[in-house]
Amino acid sequence: MLQDSLRAPVTRLITPICRGLIHLGVSANAITVVGAFCTLAASIFTFPQGHFLVGTILIVVFVLFDLLDGTMARISQKGESSWGALLDSTLDRLTDAVIIGSVLWYLIAKNDPLVPLVLITAVLGFLISYIKARSESLGIPCEGGLAERSERLILILMTTGAVGLGFPFAMAIGFWILSIASLITVGQRLLIVYKGAK
Repeated sequence: MLQDSLRAPVTRLITPICRGLIHLGVSANAITVVGAFCTLAASIFTFPQGHFLVGTILIVVFVLFDLLDGTMARISQKGESSWGALLDSTLDRLTDAVIIGSVLWYLIAKNDPLVPLVLITAVLGFLISYIKARSESLGIPCEGGLAERSERLILILMTTGAVGLGFPFAMAIGFWILSIASLITVGQRLLIVYKGAK
């Protein structure tokens, strides 16, 4: 949803940067790996220690690499390879897991009652991705839903950023909203596949 509406203006904005990187010989896959590694490091070394504002700012910066690699692949003469698409998708899932896992690490250390809610939210997030991957392997397109990856990531970072700014109650509010939105999205995608399978 959100990523579709923002794709065109964001692409126009970052295209000159992408062309410059391609001219320097930097590959889209290299940007993918660097961005993912930096996101993982930022998550692991900030969130479990309770440094939510710093972690959020760093992750926002490094997540921008994900915009660069896709645009670089599209505007390069080579285009996006099957390997590049798989690498990007795999690292997206890994960074998603580590970001939410780092929040969980912090909550578990504090014996926070939100731990089950965050775990449920994580499971729902992976179900959303699994339903899409499995349906497409069956030849059934499965796009859309209330909370796609971009929306879920933005909501998580808004939540951690608010906590970092001194609003601890934002953790509960953010993850309740995210869990409900994710559950709705699971239902939406199952319905899409059900209709597509008829």
